Parts: sequence; structure tokens; C-alpha cells
Amino acid sequence: MMILENKNILITGGGKGIGEECIYNALSKGAFVFTIIKKKSDNKKFKRYRNLKIFNGNIENKNLILKIFKKSIEIKRPINCLVNNAGLRFRKKFLKIKEHDLKKIFSTNFFSPLMIMQIFSNFVIKNKLNGSVVNITSIVGQLGFDELCGYAASKGALASLTKSYAVEMSKYGIKANNISPGFIKTSFYKKFKKENKNLYNWTLSRIPQKRWGETKEIAELISFILSNKSLYLNGETITIDGGWSNA
Repeated sequence: MMILENKNILITGGGKGIGEECIYNALSKGAFVFTIIKKKSDNKKFKRYRNLKIFNGNIENKNLILKIFKKSIEIKRPINCLVNNAGLRFRKKFLKIKEHDLKKIFSTNFFSPLMIMQIFSNFVIKNKLNGSVVNITSIVGQLGFDELCGYAASKGALASLTKSYAVEMSKYGIKANNISPGFIKTSFYKKFKKENKNLYNWTLSRIPQKRWGETKEIAELISFILSNKSLYLNGETITIDGGWSNA
């Protein structure tokens, strides 16, 4: 039996990076996957996969989220796992940050995941399921980084939400954990390496393993957490950063 058999997973931000790799990994382990992809042009890479339903749009669209959960009932694949992966990142000096900057990043990185978690929780309880949530946070929300105050605050808020949510929702058979990645080779990697060579070399000097992580490594961890092999894991933040935060 594959470890994600009978798992019906909603993955946000599935068009690229960690979200894309998470889709491939979950499907390979027997899951049925629902995903939200912002750009329709990203759909074509998934054409050959059968156990996958793609919805194009914005994670802030509550009606879209409700539509996905309704569809999961219609096709007899009720969603019982959630991966809040979609996120927004921006760099700006602290003294230059405006209120609208924070509203935008908190809408994507905090309030939208919260809204989806509420819909998911009500759905799981109503349909008498057991549920598992994985929220993708960041080491930026745990450590100090220059010009990333807004991003750090939004990810730190999500990480804190997850911990209290895990405590409160356990009585309903729902568990939740954070994954806090360090520097990972997403689509951002090549551009960053080329345009910020000195900064890239500095990151390598700080990471004990002297490399950036692979999206496959994050996806493998997500699949394990969503599987029945980790039922006692709840309310944790798992940092995967090559040792950066311990150096």
C-alpha cells in the first residue's frame, strides 16, 4: 500500500516550485490531488496525470475554495489533507514599508491560509473525517533577515496560528504542522544566483551543508507528515534548512 492512498489533498500554489513538486510526490504515493494554480499556462505540465484536479484562480477567492471542496464530494474524493503552500515574498527596507505592503502580504501569507483552514476544518468535521494540515512557513519567520520584515511577520504569524490551531482542533481529529524551509532551489534560484552572486555565495557560507535544498526534499517531508506514519506529529515546526538555523 502506498503511504498516501486514501489521502485527498488540496495543495495551493501548485504551478511551480515546492507546490509543483509536492503534486508529483503525492501522486506517486497514491494520493488524489486538488490544486490551485494562478496561471492557466502552468496547467499543461500536468496533462498526463489522472488523479489530479486543477483549479485556476487566486487563493483569496473564497467562492473558488468552496467550489473545490464541493467538487471533492461530487467525485467522491472528500478532501482530508491541506497544504497551504502559496505565498508572496517581497524585500523592502523597514523604514520604507507602507501599510498597503503589509495588507497585501498578510492577505496572501496569513489571512488566505486561515480562511482555507476554516473551510477545511468545517468540511472535515461535517463529513466525519480525520484531517491533516501542513503550512509552509519559512526560516525568515524564525530568524532575522535584512529587508524582509513584512515577509517575516506574515510567516511568523502563520507559524503561530498553526500551533494554536493544532491544539484546538485535535479533538476533532485534525492535526497541523509547519514546515519551515531555508534556501530552496525553486524557480527563484537561478535568477538569484546570477543576479546576486555575492549574496548567493554568502548564503552558501552560512549553510553547514554548503548547498541550497531541493524541492524534492521538501515534498518528501510533506508526504510523510500527511501519511499515517506520522499520526502523533502535531503542532510542530519542522525546519529544513541544511543546518542554517543551528550554525
